[in-house]
Amino acid sequence: TSPFAWLRTRFYYLLIRLYFDQEFSVEEFTRGAKQAFSVVSKLLSQRKLDLLDELVSAEVLQVLKEKISSLPDNHRDALAADIDAIMYTTEGDVRIYYDDDGTKFVSILMRFWYLNGANLPDEVPGETKVFQIVFGDESTNEKRHLLTANYEFQREFTEGVKPHWTITRIEHPRLLE
Repeated sequence: TSPFAWLRTRFYYLLIRLYFDQEFSVEEFTRGAKQAFSVVSKLLSQRKLDLLDELVSAEVLQVLKEKISSLPDNHRDALAADIDAIMYTTEGDVRIYYDDDGTKFVSILMRFWYLNGANLPDEVPGETKVFQIVFGDESTNEKRHLLTANYEFQREFTEGVKPHWTITRIEHPRLLE
């Protein structure tokens, strides 16, 4: 990320701590986001969308139901991310919203890079190269793909509202399109 984007996200984290949640921790949020990403991606892969009600917004869940039903098996398998297979995580964007009723929201976009052993072609539609990592020698045929995903987490900070992060956007580029 650029130094400007890094500074901007740190400024927003400071605002969250000062005005919304004095106990907010970037490290703790990131740990929870990784765990949520792993659980949700596995449930998507297994087509267990009914178990996502408390984790994913209703709008996103409706879109996922339509997309998952027509997804090829190898793409569906590639959605699953074990928490130990997450190689890198970073914040994409942090936003603070206020509406006319005084409702306050914080939204944090997280980007994940993870290894997955799904049987994907070397080239996927859209001319994007899928990175492959071979463990051991070439004869073992244990190839893993380095894939990316973007999940946006949102929480309402209005007084009296139960503190609960919800996933409001799920993107697995070249897999869930």
